[in-house]
Amino acid sequence: MTGRDENGDDGRRVGRRSAALKTAGLVLAGALVLGAGAAGWAFWQLNANIKSVDIDNALGDDRPAKAVTTPSPSASASPLPTESLNILVLGSDSRSGEENQELGGGSSTGARSDTAMVVHLDAGRAGATIVSIPRDTLVTRPSCPLPSGGSTRVAYGAMFNSAYAVGGPVCAVKTVESLTNIRMDHYIEIDFAGFAKLVDALGGVTVTTDEDIDDEDSHLRLAAGTHHLDGEQALALARTRHGIGDGSDLGRIGLQQRLVKALLDQISAAGLRTDPARLYRVADAVTSSLTTDTGLDSLSELMRLGQSLDGLSSDTARTVTMPVLPAPSDRNRVVANEPEASELWESLR
Repeated sequence: MTGRDENGDDGRRVGRRSAALKTAGLVLAGALVLGAGAAGWAFWQLNANIKSVDIDNALGDDRPAKAVTTPSPSASASPLPTESLNILVLGSDSRSGEENQELGGGSSTGARSDTAMVVHLDAGRAGATIVSIPRDTLVTRPSCPLPSGGSTRVAYGAMFNSAYAVGGPVCAVKTVESLTNIRMDHYIEIDFAGFAKLVDALGGVTVTTDEDIDDEDSHLRLAAGTHHLDGEQALALARTRHGIGDGSDLGRIGLQQRLVKALLDQISAAGLRTDPARLYRVADAVTSSLTTDTGLDSLSELMRLGQSLDGLSSDTARTVTMPVLPAPSDRNRVVANEPEASELWESLR
């Protein structure tokens, strides 16, 4: 199996949470409409929501090189980013908190990276390539530093999503950098509750499915056709795998791709700039369940990123999955399909 772009019949595969990036850039305009006092309170509240992890300090200098900056063509031109940007976006099935447990997070401790994608933003932010990494991929998990001191051992043939389970965001980033040889400039994670709240704050999302879905695990039952989903239903769709196709993670990624495309279109059509109350609800939903690296741990930094993506839409975002094939040791797992996988990552450096 190889990665295919979004024009393929079944190659449109991506995780469900990249829409959160664009939302953050709309916060400032709405806050200003609210008035100085309310804007100050809203800014403080949203800023206080954000949690962060100092990934750069934890990993040090033993990492892939940063992207090369392209010189600006003119000092008088509109200021646009002059370097590409790579962001690891994880959707975690966090089990902390009552809301996450009710939405399927499981027991009261631990979490896994339920969805993972590398978002590559072109210099100038005219387009993006979003690469989904199947969580069932077998990889060499590198030694990762632990917050308590010490480090994990190198693990060969480990499940990709085990990196987050054993070493949190730091190990997830290091594993992705080891797999791709691409430096992750930023890290963004959103959990079950945050995703469901985001969809509800946007007024739901409209998605079309090509086949009936009946998944006892995600508790989702939908007839083939177009449906307007609330947050809980959208989350169930993003988690569905056993009720469609061959029940593999690759089938679920296909559904997630449709969902995130629909969310990007919903954000564009929601009129957030002219509806500060809805804008605040959306921003609060995103930031209250958000964990970032320390380079994005303030509302100002998230706004700058979001504003640079203002022109990005579902039409300018190319979505692919990392090329994989069944693992020889376990047909229920996959491994990178070479040289196609390496060629894909090389195209993003």
